[in-house]
Amino acid sequence: MNTILVTATEESTGKTAVALALARLAQERGLSVGYMKPKGTRLQSNVGKTLDEDPMLARELLGLDAEMHELEPVVYSPTFIEQAIRGRAEPDELREEVRTSFESLAEDTDLMVVEGGGKLTTGGIVNLTDPEVADLLDADVLLLSHYERGSDVDDLLAATGDVGDRLEGVLFNAVANANFDALETDVVPFLEGRDIPVLGVLPRQKDLAGVTVGDLAEELSADLLTGADTDAFVERFVVGAMSGDKALRHLRRTKDAALVTGGDRPDLHTVALEAPGVKCLVLTGGFRPPGAVIGKAEEKGVPILLVQGDTLTTVERAEDVIRSGRTRDEETVERMRELLHDHADVDALVGESGTDGE
Repeated sequence: MNTILVTATEESTGKTAVALALARLAQERGLSVGYMKPKGTRLQSNVGKTLDEDPMLARELLGLDAEMHELEPVVYSPTFIEQAIRGRAEPDELREEVRTSFESLAEDTDLMVVEGGGKLTTGGIVNLTDPEVADLLDADVLLLSHYERGSDVDDLLAATGDVGDRLEGVLFNAVANANFDALETDVVPFLEGRDIPVLGVLPRQKDLAGVTVGDLAEELSADLLTGADTDAFVERFVVGAMSGDKALRHLRRTKDAALVTGGDRPDLHTVALEAPGVKCLVLTGGFRPPGAVIGKAEEKGVPILLVQGDTLTTVERAEDVIRSGRTRDEETVERMRELLHDHADVDALVGESGTDGE
């Protein structure tokens, strides 16, 4: 039985999609696959309990019978962290709980896929960082990383040092076209010259990098003030707290953005509607804009979302939507499966085919 732990240099690097896509690829090869996420970090309230959404998705997509407390032994919530800092959590007991759950889940499997929590260092308070979990479960480690600039390699090297000899390899995810040449020509040979295997470079896919305006509206409980199409993707947020002239210069340089500002700033709304990179307006405070603004938005095909909360709270909620991956579902995992199949060394990650010869 092989075990691979999927971790990352930073949050929101695609661990869930990669972990579940690898599991699906292994299943296609006839392998029996198990899954666990020892530290639940992407938490939501569910029927009176706080649980991580990722193991719930894994149980559904992989056809697992395991109970949630086995798939997610440690609920790494803010309350848990506070209690641990105060000495009210026993690291040795938690580690034993993780080990016991793992052994139960791993029984009769060919491959165990273990998903890291948050980032590489999450869990250090209770001696359960991802490298420590890898040691505990005797797992090889797949390290995910983004790449935008050369200095990102510093963080990657630090992470590989933390993982040590358990490193199976590095997988670069969501790499923009503009960064591909430098990565392939310079960075990959540099890393391999340091005996750090690069197992794949996955191109950035727009529909995996952001959320649709429609999803954003749903998550923010917003009222749609226009009939414009809400299928456009948003990847970043611009807070409108500047004058119209400065805003126009700034907004013309952004792309795939939502402007978040008060509903009482028609000057800013009008400027934003002239910027092609602004995909929607998110107006806060419950202030409905003038009819002229709504009319221009209809003409330009730009949705206007009206929310009741203040600008700061709205931006925080919107960024949480982006970070948590609103698009994580079966379709997302399937897209990642295709990317891994086409751009990664799947044999090195999940092993050879099972006994059915597929």
